Amino acid sequence: MDEVEGAPVGRRVVLGMLGLGALGVALGSRAQDKVGDVLAPISGIIPAAGGFRYYTVTSSVPEETAQTYRLEVSGRVAKKRTLTMADLAALPQTSLTRDFQCVTGWRVKDVAWSGVALPDLLDACGADPKAAAITFTSFDGVYTESLTMEQARRRDMLVATSMLGGPVTHDHGGPVRLFTAPMYGYKSLKWLGGIEVVDEVEPGYWELRGYDVDAWVGRSNGRTDAPTS
Repeated sequence: MDEVEGAPVGRRVVLGMLGLGALGVALGSRAQDKVGDVLAPISGIIPAAGGFRYYTVTSSVPEETAQTYRLEVSGRVAKKRTLTMADLAALPQTSLTRDFQCVTGWRVKDVAWSGVALPDLLDACGADPKAAAITFTSFDGVYTESLTMEQARRRDMLVATSMLGGPVTHDHGGPVRLFTAPMYGYKSLKWLGGIEVVDEVEPGYWELRGYDVDAWVGRSNGRTDAPTS
């Protein structure tokens, strides 16, 4: 997540993260700061200006530049494609401004994003309309996510190439990341490297560790053994 993309942690720690996040929602910014203080030794979070906290699920992530970046689109598509930054820029562009909400409780309001709406990218690649889902992989080699095809067809699902008025930085998951506006941050996969059109939803990295596959902000996160945020 960005956002909870914490380093690999055990179930007990994850439950603690959710509890702290609920406390942050209830008590405000002072409690949110405590959340960061407690998590930092566990997952290597780097507190940052603007309210974002940065997480990774690996000890290091290779850096890609605008010149070296490639996005592989495969699976049930008319033709497999390897997209460069220039290819993405040539597709219809979408901009939106939305809050970024982490499941642990912190929020960054009114973040400006732009890039290619996921439905436009799927259409450009000839995605099979009968396919059920999309899986996403990170070029960190570990992180994965998924959406149903219905979710992926929403106009507020974005293959983001820009945020906050500039390129998506490496720490934010650039040069290209997923932004799932109506969902908690762990669905907005960082360092997007692959998109595959598939026959069924495949639980992602954090879903395999107990998080809800359908992570709509403001709804239950699907867990009965931990508070929601």
